[in-house]
Amino acid sequence: MNFMDDDEKGKRFLELIDEQSNLQWSIVSKVSALIKSEWQSSNLQNELKELVQKHESITKELNSLDENNSML
Repeated sequence: MNFMDDDEKGKRFLELIDEQSNLQWSIVSKVSALIKSEWQSSNLQNELKELVQKHESITKELNSLDENNSML
């Protein structure tokens, strides 16, 4: 198993937080566009679904980084 030291975990944590923040802005943007389309755009629905799945994946990784060390 590949274990990260505290510096690597801290760096990865910050990268994930930045990526998560960018995804959140994208999600809000897609939801706004979807509302304007009166929820009719299947393209926007699919894009939003993908963004939410990426966000979930990042959140899981963030949680796993903190599992035993309580960095947060």
